[in-house]
Amino acid sequence: MVAIYESADCVRDHNFLPETNKHRPLQQTGNHINLFVKNISFQVFSHLTLCLWFLGCDCVKNRSSRAAAVCLVLMCVLLLTAVIVLCVHIHTKNTNYTKETQQLLTKITNLTEERDQLLTKITNFTKERDQLLTKNINLTNERDGLSTKNDNLTKQTQQFNQERNELVKTELLFTDGWSYYNLSLYFISSEWKSWTESRRYCTERGADLIIINNREEQNFVNSIAGSTLVWIGLTDSDEEGRWKWVDGSNMISSFWWSGEPSGYRGKNCAVSYPSGWYDNQCNTAYKWICEKNCVER
Repeated sequence: MVAIYESADCVRDHNFLPETNKHRPLQQTGNHINLFVKNISFQVFSHLTLCLWFLGCDCVKNRSSRAAAVCLVLMCVLLLTAVIVLCVHIHTKNTNYTKETQQLLTKITNLTEERDQLLTKITNFTKERDQLLTKNINLTNERDGLSTKNDNLTKQTQQFNQERNELVKTELLFTDGWSYYNLSLYFISSEWKSWTESRRYCTERGADLIIINNREEQNFVNSIAGSTLVWIGLTDSDEEGRWKWVDGSNMISSFWWSGEPSGYRGKNCAVSYPSGWYDNQCNTAYKWICEKNCVER
């Protein structure tokens, strides 16, 4: 029993840690993980060496002391195994972290390239936009220039029409029997004919019996015809009661005398008088008025 205590005192009094590692702190984070593993491994190996030395020490005299030393050696072996497993695990994790880091760096590089491509596209789009804005400004200027030219041409056309009207009026001075009114020439006959013969007279001269469109034109007819009944280009020969002008258009404005048209059969042609229009038989002889348009109205 005394031998066991003596061996225990021998083990207790012995310093198992080397002097160089006695107060060294364990670095467990960042770049010091490998150093930490090395320190642990070194310490476990040192303890295992001391245990082996202890087995051969003179202070171990009996079987009980040797059993305790063997247990201590086994514990050191297990501890060393745990350290090796921990080192492998840390190495595997570190390898995985390295791969993930490389993948992240690759993604960052790809994203940077995509960003640069997008910036290039934005720059190109900006240039195209500026070009389109410049074209738009040029087209706007051209449009304004064409609008100004159009206004000038409109003024020139109006001036030309005025000059033409003056020429027409001047020509009328040399045209026997024709009167000018609102871009048309009018001729009142000095003899009497039926409605059909009167119209034939007009058409042979490039005109036709007068078509009265409004009150102003009716007043003009009254001014040149005076108190004389004159044939006008209005008839319902095709359909009784449906009066049409000689150009085929329906009568819109009318200036019938009260009670006219009478509606008697055979009275299918219209004559004009200062008091209004009358329907009469087409074979009756009256004076007539021809109308010839100078231009298309």
